[in-house]
Amino acid sequence: MQSNLKLGGIWEVECWSPSRLERVVNTFLPRKHHRRSVLKWTERVHNIVTDEGLDSVLDVYLHAATQITTWYCCMSESDTAAAANLTYAVPGYTETEAYDEATRPAYNEAASSSQSITNSANKAVFTMNATKTLYGASLVGGGTDGNTKGDAAGGGTLFCYSKFGSSRGVVDDDVVNLTYTVGAADDAV
Repeated sequence: MQSNLKLGGIWEVECWSPSRLERVVNTFLPRKHHRRSVLKWTERVHNIVTDEGLDSVLDVYLHAATQITTWYCCMSESDTAAAANLTYAVPGYTETEAYDEATRPAYNEAASSSQSITNSANKAVFTMNATKTLYGASLVGGGTDGNTKGDAAGGGTLFCYSKFGSSRGVVDDDVVNLTYTVGAADDAV
């Protein structure tokens, strides 16, 4: 069987670190006074849409399956290669939970335009609370606990996963912003 639909995405990741002056000032000021930060690193990488993600798209559009209405962004802290057979139940990577937000950040996308959809106007934000090395990002949704950090038992869907071009270090108070853009195109075959 030959596919006539291309579906893929790009992760754009920014890591912002408080400046040294801000770290000293923040010891005495409430968090709302945090103003200065320095861009520590960026990453732009294509992802693989998993078999589970592709099956979900087909089931929703052509088999009347229930649509997943909220998706969540995750980051990996294990050096795991992207593979089509990764699933929500067996993601193959270790999801980082070392951030201040109580739950996985939601993927808040705008309506599609020109065959793509993105959350660039409302990036997923992770405020790190430990020293970690990050290796990749993923998009998950559905099931009973889609927003729960580290959940693999909730019966959700792993839509996509991407391994970064190189490992990326973060420390406490770094802020990582994730933008994910998904595009679709006719293969014209």
